[in-house]
Amino acid sequence: MKRIGAFFEAGGSYFCVWAPDKKKVELELNPDQLPVYMPMVKDRQGYWELKVALEAGTKYKYRIDGGQSVPDPASRSQPDGVHGPSVLTDKLSSERDDEDWSPPALGDLIMYEIHTGCFSQGQNFQGIIEKLDYLREVGINAIELMPVAAFPGVRNWGYDGVCAFAVQESYGGLTGLKELINAAHKKGIAVIMDVVYNHTGPDGNYLSFWGPYFTTKYKSFWGQSFNLDDKFSDAVRNYIIQNALMWLDEFHVDGLRLDAVHAIIDHAAIHLMQELRENVTALSERIKQKKLLIAEIDLNDVRYIGSPEKGGYGLDAQWADEFHHSLHSLLTGEQTGYYEDFGRTEHLVKAINKSYVYDGNYSVHRKRHFGSDATALSADRFVVFTQNHDQTGNRWKGERLSTLVSFSKLKLAAAVMLLSPYIPLIFMGEEYAEKNPFLFFIDYTDPALTESTRKGRKEEFAYFGSESDFPDPASAETFVQSGLSWNRSDASSQEMLKWYQWLIRFRKTRRAMKGKLRTEFDAVSPADKLIVMNRTHGGDHIQIVFNFSDSPQLVSLGNNGMLRRILQSESESWGGTESDDDAELNSNFTIAANSVSVFELIN
Repeated sequence: MKRIGAFFEAGGSYFCVWAPDKKKVELELNPDQLPVYMPMVKDRQGYWELKVALEAGTKYKYRIDGGQSVPDPASRSQPDGVHGPSVLTDKLSSERDDEDWSPPALGDLIMYEIHTGCFSQGQNFQGIIEKLDYLREVGINAIELMPVAAFPGVRNWGYDGVCAFAVQESYGGLTGLKELINAAHKKGIAVIMDVVYNHTGPDGNYLSFWGPYFTTKYKSFWGQSFNLDDKFSDAVRNYIIQNALMWLDEFHVDGLRLDAVHAIIDHAAIHLMQELRENVTALSERIKQKKLLIAEIDLNDVRYIGSPEKGGYGLDAQWADEFHHSLHSLLTGEQTGYYEDFGRTEHLVKAINKSYVYDGNYSVHRKRHFGSDATALSADRFVVFTQNHDQTGNRWKGERLSTLVSFSKLKLAAAVMLLSPYIPLIFMGEEYAEKNPFLFFIDYTDPALTESTRKGRKEEFAYFGSESDFPDPASAETFVQSGLSWNRSDASSQEMLKWYQWLIRFRKTRRAMKGKLRTEFDAVSPADKLIVMNRTHGGDHIQIVFNFSDSPQLVSLGNNGMLRRILQSESESWGGTESDDDAELNSNFTIAANSVSVFELIN
C-alpha cells in the first residue's frame, strides 16, 4: 500500500500523488501569490514524490505537464473550497485524549444518524458537541455522520463529495471533526462515518486530470464508476483503501458506513470490499481495537457480510431497507414506487424473522425473483430504522413519519424498531417527533449542472407528487427548512422523547433483549395486522404484541400460566385511555388500536 497526500515525516514534509501517464508534475507553492514550482520524481507505478522542509499551513497545488494547476486529490484541507489550493496540515493539530476508549460491541449499538449542517443552529461539528449530553440521556451510544468529505459550496447531503480526504470546511474542517470525535468518545459515544466509494461528485472533481481513476466499462446511476479492475486499477483501489484507513486510524473513527456498495462494480479476483475488510482487520489487530464496516446494500446479497471462508467479503453489518419498507407501508398504506412490494402484515413478520423479505421470491417492483437467504446470520449483522436520510429526503416533500401518521402509530413504529433484535438507527429528531422536513439540497457552482439535477430529481421521484410543488434543491430555503427545530415544548414531543428513552433503556437492560440468534426470537401473525414477537435469552422470556389495525383486537397468546404486562403504549401513562401498565392477566385480552403491549411470563 502506498501512502498518498501531503504529511509530515522524519526529515520534512512528504508529497505523493499518482499520475501514471503524465510527463511532468510540479509542486506549486503559494499558488495565490507568486507561485514557486518544485519538480517531483516519478516511480515505476506512476507515483510522483517529493520531500521538502515546509511548515504546516503552507498552501499548495500541483501543476500538470506545465499546464493547469489543480488541488491535491488526497488533500487533508481545502479552506478555500474544492476548487482552491490545498493546505499542508499536521495530523496532530488537535489534542487527543481518547487512547483508552473502548467502543460498544456491534450488537449493543444504538445509532443516531446526523447531517452536520442540519443538526444544530451552528450547522457545524461544534453544534453536535453541544448536544452530546442530550444524546447520551436519550440512550444513544453511536452517532453516524452523513458524509463530511469536502463538497462544492456550503450545503449538500455529502454524497457529492469530491475531495475524499479533506473535511468540509464550513462544518469545522479537520480540527473540528477531531474535536467532535474526541468529545464523543469522552461521553461514551462511538462515531461512525458515512463514506462514498461508488462514485464522486461532478462539481470540483479533478481526479480525471490525474489518470484513469474512472472506467467507461460500467455506468453508475450517480456518476462515473471507479476503475477497480482494469489497467492501472491498483492505484485507484489504493486511493480508496488509504482514505478508509485515514478515517479509522488518524481520526479515530470507530467505523464506516459504506454507501451503496451494490453500485461498486469490481470483477477483480478479490473484490474491493474484501480487500478493504482485510486492511481494516489488520489495522484493528495492530491498534487492538475493533473497527466496523457497515454497508448499505440494495441487493439482499449475503455475500457482502458473509465470511470469506464461505465466499463472502466479511463486512460487519448492513442496512436492512426492507424492514423499513415493510413497516412504513403497513403504517401509511403507501404502495407506490418500491412500496408496491410491501403493505401486508406478512411482509413485516418476514422482515423480523429473516431480515430479507425478498430472499429468492418474485418482486413485482423489480419484475424478477430477487434476494438470498440471510437466516444463517445473527440479527446483530443488520441495521434497521423507521426513517433515515434516504427514506425521508427522497420523498417529494421530504416528509418525516411524524407528519404522515398518528401519534399512536409513531409510538408503534419506534417500538417495532427498538424492541426488534436488530441494531436500531434513529434519524436525527425522530426521538421527539420532529416535524420539519428533510429535503434534498445542493450548492453547485455550475448552472447547467444545477438545472440537470433539478430535472433528474423531478423525474426520479415524480410518483411522490406534482411538479408544481417540487422543492428546489438549489434554494438556500430548502436547506434552511431541513434543519431541526429542536421544538420539544409541546406535550407530544416530550411524550415521544420519554417513549424512546424507555424503550432504549429496556432494550439495554432486559436480558431477553440480548438474544440475537434466530432461535432466540420469532414473530407470528395470528390475525391480520396483528404481530406477536417472542424474545428469549438467558432464561428470560418476553412477548410483544403489535396491533397495526385501526380497531382493537382480541388476542389469545396461548401461554400456560400468567402474564404481567409491563408496557402498553395506549395506557394513561403514555397519553392514552387504557388502564395503566403492570397488570397481570391470562393469555386472552384485547389490545388497543395502533398500539404495542409488552409482557413477561411470570410462571
